[in-house]
Formats: sequence, C-alpha cells, structure tokens
Amino acid sequence: MSLPAVWRTRKQRYSLVGEVCSKCGAKIFPPRDLCPECSKPAQTPYSFSGRGVVYSFAVVYQASEEFEEYVPYTVAMVKLEEGPMVTAQLTDVDPEEVRIGMPVEMVTRKLYEEGEGGVIHYGYKFRPCVG
Repeated sequence: MSLPAVWRTRKQRYSLVGEVCSKCGAKIFPPRDLCPECSKPAQTPYSFSGRGVVYSFAVVYQASEEFEEYVPYTVAMVKLEEGPMVTAQLTDVDPEEVRIGMPVEMVTRKLYEEGEGGVIHYGYKFRPCVG
C-alpha cells in the first residue's frame, strides 16, 4: 500500500469510520460514493461501535510473506452490531476457540511490516469481547 493510501484510509482502518446514508439511513462500511441500498450519495461520516459477532471464519495455515509470523491465524466475517459485514483477522484467540456467533470487538493492531525496516501498517482486527 502506498504512503498516500495509508494516510487516506487511516480513519476507517483505525476506528471503523464509515458512512450513513442520509436518504435511507443505511450504515455503510467501507465508505463508498453511493449507498448500496438506495443508490443515493452517502457522505455523512459514521463511527461504528466496533462490536459484532463472528458470522463465518477460516483458519489460514499458509500465508503470504507479510503474514507468515501469524500462522496459523483466523480470518473472519464479522457482522457489526450496526449491520455491515467486515472481513478481518482475529487476534488474542486460538483458532480452535473461535465459534460462529462469538461476540467480538475491534482493536487496532499491527497488520504487517512492508519490507525490512519499512513502514509498519496498522489496522483493525477483532478479538473476543472481554467482559
């Protein structure tokens, strides 16, 4: 990811900022030009709670070089409590403990490091809810 792209997408990667459609009220993540529900412009920022449940998941045993240090790791479809689905890596949980319907919360974590001594990319992951 280029440095300009890192800066341009930091709000949605660090705090799940999407949009809400002013026409139909749909909550949208990631942000896009048009509402997927009614096709009207959706430009009002919306901060998601970061809470949701595991909708589906898979365990990754072979990964690209950037993610080798995390193998095995779980990638999940998380249904946010506001409605949208988000694909993300799960953290702070053994793959054997993951269950569909498990409550999770968003946390900011290191995603990968670009090249030796390069830019460290941070973003959202989800972990089991604590308390």
